[in-house]
Amino acid sequence: MANLRDIRRRIKSVKNTAQITKAMQMVAAAKMRKAQQAALAGHPYSQVLDRVLVSLRDHVSEGAHPLLESRPVKKSLVLLVTTDKGLCGALNTNILREAATLDHESTVFVASGKKGASFLARTGRNMIADFALPDSPTFLQTKAISKFCLEKFLSGEVDSVSVLYPKFVNTLTQKPLLVPMLPISSEAAQGKGEHVEGGAQYLFEPDADGVLDAVLPYYFHFSVFQMILDARASEQSARMVAMKSATDNAKGLVKDLTLEYNKARQAAITTELLEITTAQMALA
Repeated sequence: MANLRDIRRRIKSVKNTAQITKAMQMVAAAKMRKAQQAALAGHPYSQVLDRVLVSLRDHVSEGAHPLLESRPVKKSLVLLVTTDKGLCGALNTNILREAATLDHESTVFVASGKKGASFLARTGRNMIADFALPDSPTFLQTKAISKFCLEKFLSGEVDSVSVLYPKFVNTLTQKPLLVPMLPISSEAAQGKGEHVEGGAQYLFEPDADGVLDAVLPYYFHFSVFQMILDARASEQSARMVAMKSATDNAKGLVKDLTLEYNKARQAAITTELLEITTAQMALA
């Protein structure tokens, strides 16, 4: 059995760790509320944008815009959205497991997040760009990423663009999701938006083709922005849950160590009493 000094040292160390994880849990909870509000705030606008896009597709031909043009996929681009820091449970592991299943011969990657960039470099996959974003990115900051992907598609360097990110479901659930983005299809918009059918009828000025030229790039930029906001909400939720679990485990460990300490102390006292009793009997 470990001596009392070692047990006291371990109890103190675990208590200090519990204080750190508790503080990280509180910080993550505050950031989580802000990130969730930002992610949810854009959903109504995103759904309206989906409905407008579906209506536009009904008024234009299939090849009316380069972003609608499907072609044989020889090279795919995947925007990999991960976190910069760890301590967020299995969030990054699940995303990177999905990335590992993609064909590395025909897939190039754009990384947003240090964890994803590190994984791509470590596994020798073709990463053509790496972007850094703050905890609360703005639309203009994420537009630099989506613009880069858009240019690669329009130039013909890649034939499709997808986004792999942790979709925010709720505080306890974050689902890794690979979403095809380019070329844009009305079916994809209907899949993203809720209640697309049966909406309002739109009039387009000057014409549907002119509106399409303006709406399609913006639709792509905003969709990427919304996905990154979802990823930020997923990150903070996963980190809060992970830190709460770590704090609870530390408290349980302190309880077990305290019990072990009391048993060792009781054994030491019993031994001392036996020694004293034996000495008295010897003197008698």
